[in-house]
Amino acid sequence: MIKGGNTFVPSVPLRIAVRSGLDASALLLTEGGRVRGDGDVVFHGAPVHPSGAVRLAGNGGEGDGTVWLEVGLTAIEEEIVRVLVVGSTDSGAMRDVSGLSVEAFAPDGTSIARYDVTDGGGETAMVLAELYRRAGGWKFRAVGQGYVDGLAGLATDHGVDVAEDGQAQAQTPSASPEPLPVPAPAPAPTPTPTPTLVVPPPAPGPAYPADPADWSFGAVFEPYEQDGRDNDVITVDGLPQGPVIVELTLEGGGYTGLWTLDQRNKKKDNLVNSTEHAFRGRLLTEVPGRGPLRLRLQAEGPWQLRVLPLAAGRRLTEEWLEWGGPDVLLHTAGTADLAIRYRGDDNLIVHLYELAEHKDPTALPGYENAVNEIGRRRETVPLPEGPVIVHLEMADGPWQARLKGLRPHSGPPMPTPLPAPAAAAPIPVPAPVPAPVPPPEKVSEVRKVRDWLRRGKR
Repeated sequence: MIKGGNTFVPSVPLRIAVRSGLDASALLLTEGGRVRGDGDVVFHGAPVHPSGAVRLAGNGGEGDGTVWLEVGLTAIEEEIVRVLVVGSTDSGAMRDVSGLSVEAFAPDGTSIARYDVTDGGGETAMVLAELYRRAGGWKFRAVGQGYVDGLAGLATDHGVDVAEDGQAQAQTPSASPEPLPVPAPAPAPTPTPTPTLVVPPPAPGPAYPADPADWSFGAVFEPYEQDGRDNDVITVDGLPQGPVIVELTLEGGGYTGLWTLDQRNKKKDNLVNSTEHAFRGRLLTEVPGRGPLRLRLQAEGPWQLRVLPLAAGRRLTEEWLEWGGPDVLLHTAGTADLAIRYRGDDNLIVHLYELAEHKDPTALPGYENAVNEIGRRRETVPLPEGPVIVHLEMADGPWQARLKGLRPHSGPPMPTPLPAPAAAAPIPVPAPVPAPVPPPEKVSEVRKVRDWLRRGKR
């Protein structure tokens, strides 16, 4: 499985292998994404959940660094909607762990889901995967959400408080906040015998900069556009080498996948991996130095694909931007905080590409992961001075984004970006809700949490 991917699993007792050489634990979460108490944390000091549904089975005598969790899905209490599978290190970081993976097995030993973590960094704790309820059954999701502040950040993010004596307790606010209003679900679309793809015309007369060399976001060109239906291979000739935006609009259900193809005509980078109905999104990829941009599309129904210059991305300002899928945004001002409100049920993954010191317009620099969360979120992320690409790599649901605390740019003024690409009618976004009461202050001493999680360890 790839990061963010999910699959249904049978509702049977599962054995979950955590590799390799990590300490394993599990958190049982309610609908609010928090534990009810320290009994909902399964670790070396408390290896069995009070319900008996989740237990830490240790290394099973294998001696290969694998630790096993046993999860009886049918025995999990109804109040519990998610089970997080967590790995942490005694020393070093996730990047130092060889063969880092999590794998679920059926009772007969058949592997039913596996996720190999290939992008571990400086984190010392990570939510490797989760089991969550969906449509009356259970699904397995590859998460790969790391915590640089280790188990301290992970534990407090899910309602665990660590007292001075090292005992774990559930966080309990001193006063119950008013419940946040939940927007009414949008009515199901009325099915039609023959779905019709309605795509507005491109934005009128793109006013490209007079001198493209002055633009910080690479070369500019006339947008490429192609319509089609169902699975296809798309070839786009004549594009300048470097990063571009691929805009995909699809009418239909089922699975949508989009990959770049390498020179051997093999799938290379996965740009879309979605089961959302009527997918739409703006995706970030690179035109290779040799040969055209080639894309492999797996889709059901009519679609339109456009390739746009990176400079056509929407610019972030202090006004709310709204969308309902992946997107590529541009930050051209001074330092600021990026506020995001996400109303989807699946992953929200946001990467930052800082271009200030990047000298090669034909390739993207390395990125910094700013957000990797699941479900409805309110996030605030610090942004460096522009130019910065803000890539919402996964966002299968309505969202809003804007800048806060904006400061002037220290250098020459950035040029005005291109008009925003044409888009379908925007997805209605619920009105902003009052900010939730913040949780109690996080415990900053990682040692305390590690001592707690290893209580009783031999």
